[in-house]
Amino acid sequence: MRAGLIWSEVLTGLRRNASMVISVVLVTFVSLTFVGAAMLMQLQIGTMRTFWEDRAQVAVYMCTSVSQEATCTGGVATEEQVAAVQERLDSAALAPLIQDVRFEDQDEAFENAIELLGEDYASVITPDQINQTFWINLVDQTQWDVISEAFAGTEGVEQVRTELQYLEPLFSALTVATYIAVGIAALMLIAAALLIATTIRLSAYARRRELGIMRLVGASNRFIQTPFILEGVLAAVVGALFASGAVIAGVRFGVEGYLRQRVPFVTTWVGIPDALAVIPVLLGIGIVLAAFSAGFAIRRWLRD
Repeated sequence: MRAGLIWSEVLTGLRRNASMVISVVLVTFVSLTFVGAAMLMQLQIGTMRTFWEDRAQVAVYMCTSVSQEATCTGGVATEEQVAAVQERLDSAALAPLIQDVRFEDQDEAFENAIELLGEDYASVITPDQINQTFWINLVDQTQWDVISEAFAGTEGVEQVRTELQYLEPLFSALTVATYIAVGIAALMLIAAALLIATTIRLSAYARRRELGIMRLVGASNRFIQTPFILEGVLAAVVGALFASGAVIAGVRFGVEGYLRQRVPFVTTWVGIPDALAVIPVLLGIGIVLAAFSAGFAIRRWLRD
């Protein structure tokens, strides 16, 4: 009987404040959708970074006829300079850090460049303008700076670079996008909390005569507060469910249906299991936000 009375009060409040409840649902939906998107973006960044860190190579570029580095004053790297680099890579200091090494001579590098750029460039560039390169797979790709320091200032070596350097701007851009999504989500969550509190106070004001009677007959504050808190929680849960559906749809149609086919060089995308893992978090945030906002609002109103 007591539970039935509480749920009767909840339904009455939702019916009387239908427009405000719809507003709470929509604001919660938008804010939690941004939260879910930010979480998935962060998962995507972590997945991509791990994938490329395991596969990124370190390149030791030897001097060419057009190199401008101080270590390339002699022009194209000589066989002795190439052999010296190979010997240092095989040394006891560096060998434990290296998984394997592949040497690409100028003829092979020239063929790869023409295949990439097109046959029209065959008459523009010559093999002596293309770097001979040592392609190195490290045991731990984050230690590439050890290789860089080992060959700093070495005659015949133009530069040492890691493929991670080319990917870092992409990771940075995605991280900034994540921060923007989190910022928007935070503002929307604040708006949702204020809207829930306003809705509860208006609902309490509309039922002020009933609440007065309940006080007179000895109803506890907890009994009076519970229906109002449940109103806010129900509205927030509906918004969270809509946000969960939007997150799943975004992954299904945006990531799996579009990006996976359009961006083939990225092989590790977030999927439906990741989206499903985010849903409990969205529901939890919605419930806690609504319960706190509604509880605070009704307690303030009962003291007034």
